[in-house]
Amino acid sequence: MAHRRVRAQPLSLLRRRPSVLLLALFSSLLFLAFLHICASVLRRANDLGRRCLANPSVFSGISTSAMTRTLKIAMVSLSLEEISDGVGRPTRRRSFRGVMAAVGGNKRAYAARMGYDFVDAHDLVDPGRPPSWSKIVAVRSQLPSHDWVFWNDADTVVTNPDISLENILGAVIGQADFETSPDLVVTEDVNGINAGVFFVRRSKWSENFLETWWNLTSFVQFGSTKSGDNDALKYLIRNLSSHELRSHVRISPMQCLFNSYPWYPSWKSVHQLIFSSGAVWRGVYSRGDFMVHLAGLDDKKEWADRIIQELEAQRRDYVYLTRQRPLYTP
Repeated sequence: MAHRRVRAQPLSLLRRRPSVLLLALFSSLLFLAFLHICASVLRRANDLGRRCLANPSVFSGISTSAMTRTLKIAMVSLSLEEISDGVGRPTRRRSFRGVMAAVGGNKRAYAARMGYDFVDAHDLVDPGRPPSWSKIVAVRSQLPSHDWVFWNDADTVVTNPDISLENILGAVIGQADFETSPDLVVTEDVNGINAGVFFVRRSKWSENFLETWWNLTSFVQFGSTKSGDNDALKYLIRNLSSHELRSHVRISPMQCLFNSYPWYPSWKSVHQLIFSSGAVWRGVYSRGDFMVHLAGLDDKKEWADRIIQELEAQRRDYVYLTRQRPLYTP
């Protein structure tokens, strides 16, 4: 019986193996430390000097309370429990199960505090399209009875209820005259215009724009995490004439003004940080931002619950510190 000869490995290779393993381990630990530092720095963007909302207490010389009395504003959102793959089978990825129940109280409390109407438009969902397309129907339904409609996807949380929607509009528009204001106010992320959070003004132009957006049926997509409504909105804005774009659309220079994204370690987010660092910085969620949007995240309910718990803890800490602070006596 023949015996196979086992070729002896060079002694130098055997000696190098522990070094290679240690180098790989050190590199992994270094990368994890890098991710931790990135997450910590980005979460403190506002402490490091970023400004999402310039001059938050003034809306072109008109107080927020005065604007609230003169403008009627609706906050509109909707959600279905599951996202379908297009043939009736629900998918757990990017599921909205329980999200509206988790965030509804947060938004209703903010709307009540500011004097806005909050509308859960889940009854307007068109079953013939992915649910996100029905935001167009929901916004259109509220325009006749409101001056401004603020659309916010279900996976959003109001994180700074001291900032009013009038302040946000004033920061983007730069003046307070309703009749001469633009009709659509949006933000951009690393991929361009985002259809998850935006403002629409009551006007004939807005009605026509929403109808045209709804009729772009060639963009409707089933069977993926993309529904096509965002791509349709980008296409529509991209093909406006320069005059129409200037007259009717405003894009916030700072995404974090009303549409911040949480930054979390992943290959995609690291790639965006490296190659689109400016856009990430302008849009990353930091304490003090008006609203966080869980765009592109799985486990949305868990994220929403965690953020709301953090906000509640911050509120309790503030109340405790306020009560413990001694009264100043001259």
